[in-house]
Amino acid sequence: MPTTQQLQDFTQQVRRDILRMVHAVNSGHPGGSLGCAEFFTCLYQKVMDYSTDFSMDGINEDVFFLSNGHISPVYYSVLAHSGFFPVSELATFRHIDSRLQGHPTTHEGLPGIRIASGSLGQGLSVALGAAQAKKLNNDSKLVYTLHGDGELQEGQNWEAIMYASAKKVDNIIATIDVNGKQIDGSTDQVLPMGSLKAKFEAFGWDVLEVKEGNDIEAILAGLATAKSLTGKGKPVCILLYTEMGNGVDFMMHTHAWHGKAPNDAQLESALAQNPATLGDY
Repeated sequence: MPTTQQLQDFTQQVRRDILRMVHAVNSGHPGGSLGCAEFFTCLYQKVMDYSTDFSMDGINEDVFFLSNGHISPVYYSVLAHSGFFPVSELATFRHIDSRLQGHPTTHEGLPGIRIASGSLGQGLSVALGAAQAKKLNNDSKLVYTLHGDGELQEGQNWEAIMYASAKKVDNIIATIDVNGKQIDGSTDQVLPMGSLKAKFEAFGWDVLEVKEGNDIEAILAGLATAKSLTGKGKPVCILLYTEMGNGVDFMMHTHAWHGKAPNDAQLESALAQNPATLGDY
């Protein structure tokens, strides 16, 4: 299993990929992608049990669903470096006829992608279906999901959250990227949601908080605790407190980089803060 240093090196390369992919086409969402780089690294490099011999059904393996699909750059980078498809394909991001569209899609047949996402609020509903299918198939593996905190302003989420506890879907771990920012400003400015912890608990979920959501050891500990809570009659939620734009000083502490590409000078500065560790595509 990879060491913490190896996971940190992997994360640093993922950050480089995100920056270069978005810059190359002057389009995409670097902020949330950078904020979730450590989470994806931990999930795919150490936590989940999966096969890169990809099948849509995911029988007898852990599966993951990205609901906030606009952070596709981090997803694509981690999938590529985890062996799902060639790293060189990252250079086709957002190109016409590329399998790596701005929001993940399924009709191109990209290994690792099980749902089209980017129309926010739908991921948990789909993931719950997959989790219930695993129960029907006596499949003991887990379903993992990721959602944005701003995404929870979509009402369909709360129908799914209510359904999960009512039906005792206890083989799912839903992680919320709590960075407090969305495209138009802070989540509190756009539509305050109060205490997400209190809300999920009121809906019958077990809830964990990972306050250092960009710290690899903290993420691994949180995911391990979450896994220990599965199978006990309740769905499990992790509130992961991250920093949008993490790892690039001028992208942090602002919502401005939610969906904006860096220019040439900004890319050079950002890459200098994240030297190559695995080699660029």
